[in-house]
Amino acid sequence: MASATAPAAAVPTLASPLEQLRHLAEELRLLLPRVRDEAAVTVSREATTLTIVFSQLPLPSPQETQKFCEQVHAAIKAFIAVYYLLPKDQGITLRKLVRGATLDIVDGMAQLMEVLSVTPTQSPENNDLISYNSVWVACQQMPQIPRDNKAAALLMLTKNVDFVKDAHEEMEQAVEECDPYSGLLNDTEENNSDNHNHEDDVLGFPSNQDLYWSEDDQELIIPCLALVRASKACLKKIRMLVAENGKKDQVAQLDDIVDISDEISPSVDDLALSIYPPMCHLTVRINSAKLVSVLKKALEITKASHVTPQPEDSWIPLLINAIDHCMNRIKELTQSELEL
Repeated sequence: MASATAPAAAVPTLASPLEQLRHLAEELRLLLPRVRDEAAVTVSREATTLTIVFSQLPLPSPQETQKFCEQVHAAIKAFIAVYYLLPKDQGITLRKLVRGATLDIVDGMAQLMEVLSVTPTQSPENNDLISYNSVWVACQQMPQIPRDNKAAALLMLTKNVDFVKDAHEEMEQAVEECDPYSGLLNDTEENNSDNHNHEDDVLGFPSNQDLYWSEDDQELIIPCLALVRASKACLKKIRMLVAENGKKDQVAQLDDIVDISDEISPSVDDLALSIYPPMCHLTVRINSAKLVSVLKKALEITKASHVTPQPEDSWIPLLINAIDHCMNRIKELTQSELEL
């Protein structure tokens, strides 16, 4: 009787040596966020221990205090080391977020040590608990930090959209109320309604026309508001492109997009501040030109990057035309300032 031949065991196919090394590198990088989170937990635990121990009597002995200090120092050093373990090729945007979170925790812990060293035990002001809470909150934020540069870029772009949105809403509210300093002078008006005199004018009370917009000012505000709306639209479109088409391995291009986008919000703020009375039309023109320059550069960088698979997409020319239209109108309304 013929014996049945047992099937040969399948031999697993191994990847090439270089491919195995690349795979190992990816696995090790995936461990970094976990190490980062664990280091934050350690720091938080040390902060809790110190706050409890030094918020009640009797205080620990010098020897015990030395041990506590050494543990805190070791925990902070280990935490800082995690930041330096983050490879630079993971992206500047991601590294900035991790660095910022690291600085918050280290600074918070230093403040906690200072408070514990000078605040009387069981102080009714609870300064130690307030300082401890800031450390705890900073440590809790660490797991929320993005894991890759694309996620970090989206987080920063979202923040910039929100900043510009807030600035635009504040500008619109001031224009709608036709009172740029609404609420700031109400008490003054009530207290001085029966005692109005020339001194009020000198001190800048509501009778001072510098506190209000002239007709020319209000006309100039219209294209300025439109330019800020275009800024918001620009950021929202860039964020959408990064979300839909951004690639995690294109870290340099994502960093470039975030870097130029970070300049939009401060430029919007400069323009927004310059429209408040007494308004200098030349300053408004200069700040508008700066914002336009930043917006066009942001659009150019985005258009040339991988997040715009079809550079001929019509939305970019449309935005540029809208921006140019706003700037041309601002130039028209401020031309007389240049001729003085």
